[in-house]
Amino acid sequence: MHFLIMHKNDPATEAGQLPPKELIAEMGAFIGEQAKAGRLVDGAGLGASKTRTRLTFRGGRCTVKQGPYGGEHELPAAMLLLKVRTREEAIGWAERYGKILGDGEIELGKVNEPWDLGMVPPPENPPLQILLIEKADATTEAGARSPQQKAALTRLKTEMTNAGVLVGGRRLQPSAKGKRLVFAKNDLRVLDGPFAESKELLGGFAVMDLSGVDDAIELCRRYAKILGGTLEIDLRPVDHDDDAA
Repeated sequence: MHFLIMHKNDPATEAGQLPPKELIAEMGAFIGEQAKAGRLVDGAGLGASKTRTRLTFRGGRCTVKQGPYGGEHELPAAMLLLKVRTREEAIGWAERYGKILGDGEIELGKVNEPWDLGMVPPPENPPLQILLIEKADATTEAGARSPQQKAALTRLKTEMTNAGVLVGGRRLQPSAKGKRLVFAKNDLRVLDGPFAESKELLGGFAVMDLSGVDDAIELCRRYAKILGGTLEIDLRPVDHDDDAA
């Protein structure tokens, strides 16, 4: 069973501070262990809100806001990983995506690359990897999109794939099937969904192939310990009838 494990942004990341080399090494070893075991499917980290763009759709109009900004409505319904040359290109695709859905919100977050973390020198003119986050609404929380919306999204994603833009995607099951893990000095409190909202910006995610919820929670304990033991993690099952990929 695939689970999406999402940790929330923290003040150090939002301030643009690079993670300590020891943390990068420990997290790298943990990720390598999970990949070797065949449990890691996908994952990425995101930077501060100054590297992000928020698109709000109301009444057929789109408002674009560049970061930095605080968290508002940060409960995701789906994620698409895009590879583009410019942020403007990503915004263009996101506008088309959002207009299919109607009123709602989309966030575009630049994926952290090794050179963003000071691990290697930056290459010349690298492509941008952007995570498109479709925010949840009453329709997605009910587990439904109209047939017309699904068909239009499928056509758009096919176009994005043919253009070499769409790398992959995940649609999540409603938050009623998720858990929120609140760690305080490695002590864990588990909250059952549904969740009306989340105010904290997404800091990163991992898609894991796990045996079940208990397995996912135990993995999150190790994940949280590496990140300092005080943070919030959302755990959501991935929709296997996914139309996001």
